[in-house]
Amino acid sequence: MDWNLYRCSRAGHVTYAPDEPAIRARVHAKTAGGELWQCVRCGTYVAGPAQGSGPAGHAPVVRRGKEIRSEIILRLFAIERFIRFLIFGGLAYGVYRFGESQQTLQQAFSHELPIFRDLFRQLGYNIDHSSIVGLFRSALHVSHARLDELAAGLGAFAVVELIEGVGLWLHKRWGEYFAAVVTAVGLPYEIYELTGRVTATRIILFLLNLALVLYLILTKRLFGARGGKRAYEARLRSESIFEAAARLEPDQCRVDVGDGSFRRAGATE
Repeated sequence: MDWNLYRCSRAGHVTYAPDEPAIRARVHAKTAGGELWQCVRCGTYVAGPAQGSGPAGHAPVVRRGKEIRSEIILRLFAIERFIRFLIFGGLAYGVYRFGESQQTLQQAFSHELPIFRDLFRQLGYNIDHSSIVGLFRSALHVSHARLDELAAGLGAFAVVELIEGVGLWLHKRWGEYFAAVVTAVGLPYEIYELTGRVTATRIILFLLNLALVLYLILTKRLFGARGGKRAYEARLRSESIFEAAARLEPDQCRVDVGDGSFRRAGATE
């Protein structure tokens, strides 16, 4: 699958007119119908004026190929974070509402329990031995302050998941760092839970979070891994059509960087 064409079909082409004559000649063409500019992302020639212009070194850096596929992968993780936000946000609201109506529920429970006890006794079942009834009775005796703390904790966790989701969905570098740190902090607790009881759900969630941390650090070169941000941006620029033109015409495609020195078009400062 051509990820560049896929992105351009959804977001549109990106064209840029470089000032350097040698590079300009390679990305520009004229036809009877008008001028054509080569898309910075997919390389297709697009009719009409360029969307931007200036030195080749100032051309927009667009994600291509594997980076586009990476965005889709991170958006899948973002969707999973949004689902967590809805779950924990709903739990926080439920606990808060429960605390607000706790006294009313206690009265209703005390009033209705004898009726249900007699009904189930006729069916041969003693609900006093029910773990669900015991859990509900215990919840009714939790202090209001404790419930508020629990609701606040669940709400805070939901907000963290929302921030993670937004950062990953928008493919922002701060979002990648935030997701990597928050997810990594939670891994020791998940390992501790697995030592107590191993379930398929816990294993899947642990492996999912571990995969996200490793994927972000290695592919996005976070925390200095594999050369860090400089190497990451250099790789993005190395895939540009201007870099390809500079390799073909190295002597004609030098770019003035403004301090009296020159570098090849597409090279990272």
